[in-house]
Amino acid sequence: MSELQDERLWTRSFIAITLAYCCLFLNLHLLLSPSTSYVQEQFRVSDGQISLVTSLFAFSAIATRFATAWAMKRVRPVAIMYAGLGIAAMITFAYSWAGSFEALLLLRIGYGVGFGMASVVMPTFVAELIPARRMGEGIGYFGLSTSIAMSVGPLIGLEVMKLGFGYLTVLGGMVVLAAFPLLLPRHTIPASAFRLPEKKDKDGHKGDAPRSGAVRKLLLPASLNLLVAITFGGLVSFLALFGKTVHLSNVGLFFLVNALSMVAVRPFSGKLFDRKGSVAVLVPGGALAIIGLLVLSGTNGPGMLIAAAVLYGTGYGMIQPAIQAWMIHSVKPQERGMANSLFYNSLDFGIAAGSLLLGVIASKTGYAGMYRLSSVIMVLFIAVTVLSAVVSRQAARTKEPSVEA
Repeated sequence: MSELQDERLWTRSFIAITLAYCCLFLNLHLLLSPSTSYVQEQFRVSDGQISLVTSLFAFSAIATRFATAWAMKRVRPVAIMYAGLGIAAMITFAYSWAGSFEALLLLRIGYGVGFGMASVVMPTFVAELIPARRMGEGIGYFGLSTSIAMSVGPLIGLEVMKLGFGYLTVLGGMVVLAAFPLLLPRHTIPASAFRLPEKKDKDGHKGDAPRSGAVRKLLLPASLNLLVAITFGGLVSFLALFGKTVHLSNVGLFFLVNALSMVAVRPFSGKLFDRKGSVAVLVPGGALAIIGLLVLSGTNGPGMLIAAAVLYGTGYGMIQPAIQAWMIHSVKPQERGMANSLFYNSLDFGIAAGSLLLGVIASKTGYAGMYRLSSVIMVLFIAVTVLSAVVSRQAARTKEPSVEA
């Protein structure tokens, strides 16, 4: 009976933290896509300046995550989580009061601090709750919180934006506040979150610095995550503007269908990861994303837009939880904060780089050309995945030539 209890995934704590995490990411993506058109109309700035709205937030979150991974070894993690959520909520409410473009950018930096704090701590709590043998499946379901928010958020945000930016910021702030009732019951959070971390591990070694071997193991999946995020950065930053050029009135439909595709594929891809490993998930996921971006580049009507959303959403929905589970599997439990920090840092850095890099490309080739070039990034993603798998297998055979698989 205790063994079955240990294998339970859908506990009250797992559900509560997953829903709260969805609130955090929904807050982010409610404003991310609509804010580009708002900034352009309100402050009359260039495309390069518009990209700063995304990139400055991302770089702020990245820097904060490094600091948070360090702080989690010295401060009660639950305090960091509550502080991050509070900062994110307050700054969201303040967006509509920004009287200048520079003031808005400062608020985006502050928002990145709050978001970065909460987005490292909460996945670390969840990783403690997921049975080890169901890590891929559990991370897949947990990742639905971000996938749904990343896809449904822009759709809702674009609709609410029609009422005014002030309404959108109020909605975004309330969404973050909705996370608090889910997380306030003490039994919802793992007991370790309320304790000050130990200075030394059970072997008597200091636990402050991550092992260099662990960091090396994380570099490959983090790099792959960055490549995927670059293509997503081009989607969230420029899809609304692309829709105007091809006369599509409701590009928000892409985000809705994208979300449904991610939801549909997550349970299957998580179980496939647990049984077959990362390559069996990443390669077909990358192929679907390539086709989706190519279809999107040629979109001239709602039918092609929906087809592109299904293909890209399915591919993206397979890839991201597999990479996160891979990174968590690669480190010791006490290093999961570092792994989650690197995972989300590579995600945010990729989105920021995609917004900047693909924005420059779009100015030269147009949005359709930009999405075609984005598909080349996913070709590189597949090539690196396959090459690393071949090298790993050859290294394993060299080490243990007499051991049968």
